[in-house]
Amino acid sequence: MGSCLLTGGAGFIGSHLCERLLAEGKRVICLDNLSTGNLKNIEPFLKNPRFCFIQHDVTKPIEINEDIEYVLHFASPASPIDYIKLPIQTLKVGSLGTHNALGLAKAKKAKFLLASTSEVYGDPLVHPQPETYWGNVNAIGPRGVYDESKRFAEAITMAYHRVHKIDTRIVRIFNTYGERMRREDGRVIPNFITQALTNQPLTVYGAGNQTRSFCYISDLIEGIIRLMDEDYHLPVNLGNPTEISVIELAKLIIQITESKSKIEFKPLPQDDPKKRMPDISLAKKILNWEPKVKFEEGLKRTISWFRQIL
Repeated sequence: MGSCLLTGGAGFIGSHLCERLLAEGKRVICLDNLSTGNLKNIEPFLKNPRFCFIQHDVTKPIEINEDIEYVLHFASPASPIDYIKLPIQTLKVGSLGTHNALGLAKAKKAKFLLASTSEVYGDPLVHPQPETYWGNVNAIGPRGVYDESKRFAEAITMAYHRVHKIDTRIVRIFNTYGERMRREDGRVIPNFITQALTNQPLTVYGAGNQTRSFCYISDLIEGIIRLMDEDYHLPVNLGNPTEISVIELAKLIIQITESKSKIEFKPLPQDDPKKRMPDISLAKKILNWEPKVKFEEGLKRTISWFRQIL
C-alpha cells in the first residue's frame, strides 16, 4: 500500500484529513509551506511513524522518493482575507501547484483528488447550485484570483484525466467550519465567534440578508473519504444544504456564547455572493452521503475550541 501525499496538510481542512487518513491506517506525507497552515494543527501527528511533514511550496517541483497511492491537493489560501492579501500566490498555487501535484500523480501512477470550492459558482444566478451550473464569476474582481485559480485547477485536472488517463476526483467544498480554524481567518464563523467571545461588536456586511450554508468539518471529511473510494471523475458538491442568513447567524452566536456584543453593520464587499447553498443530490446518490451534525451542535464544539485558543 502506497502513501497518501496531502498538499496544504497543515491547514484547517488538510489537518483534519491527515488525522482521518492516519486513523484509517494510511501513511501520510503532509506538504505545506505554512503561509496559511499552522504546525500546531499537525503537532499531535508528528510522533506517528506513519506521518511525515515536509515544508515545501507546491508551486516548486515536488520530489518524493517513495511509492504514492494518492495525491490530495488541498494547498491554497481559502479565506478572502488571505487571497486578497496573497493574490499572486493564490493564482500560482491553483495553476503551477495543481500542475506539479498532477505531475507527481502521473509519475507515481497515483490517484488524484482536487479540493475545489463553491467559489467556482461565483455570485450564483441559480439556487441551490448543482454541479452542472457553470457559474457567474467576475474574473478581474478582487475575489477572481481565488475563483479563477480553482476553475483553472478543475480544467487542468480534467485535462490530465482525459489526456494522461490519471484517475482523478474533484470535490467542490462549500462553507465548512469547526475546530482548528484560525481566529484571524476572516470568514464569518471565526469572525463572529472571536468578536462574541471578546464582547466586540459583530460586523455584519450589508443588511445581513445574504445566506450561507455551513457544513461541520467531520461531515466534510467523511464525504471526501467516500469520494476517494468512488470511481467518479466529474466535480461533486460537498456541503450542507441548510440555509441561514448572516444576521440570524450573528444572533445565534451571541445567544450561544452569552455575549454582551451588539451587531454593527458595514458596507457589503465587492462580489460578495448573495446566496450560497449546495445541491447535494449527486453526493447523496453516488456517495450515499449527507451531513449528520446539527448546526447548533457543531457551533457549540467550534465555540469551545475558540474559547481555548483566545
